[in-house]
Amino acid sequence: MTHHSDRGVQYCSNAYVARLESIHSCISMTEDYNPTDNAIAERVNGIIKQEWLYHMKRPKNLDDARCIIAGIIDFYNNKRPHMSNGMLTPRQMREKHCNAA
Repeated sequence: MTHHSDRGVQYCSNAYVARLESIHSCISMTEDYNPTDNAIAERVNGIIKQEWLYHMKRPKNLDDARCIIAGIIDFYNNKRPHMSNGMLTPRQMREKHCNAA
């Protein structure tokens, strides 16, 4: 999993970075605070909000929110085809790319 951020101070905290490393997440940050570097992450966040979160009831608690977000991430990465990937899911595109290397 890749975690991409805009270099906000919260994303640079030692505890936050340690948590990402503990789950073997690839940490990615924008260069030189350039907002155009963050376009893909912003697009993904917009898709998640438009397609799911704006249409859902507010989670009852943190565990409920985690479960909802986990389901959305699974769907987005493993089941939702993307035009930019030639109608492959992100997982299929990654596997295709890794197998070609």
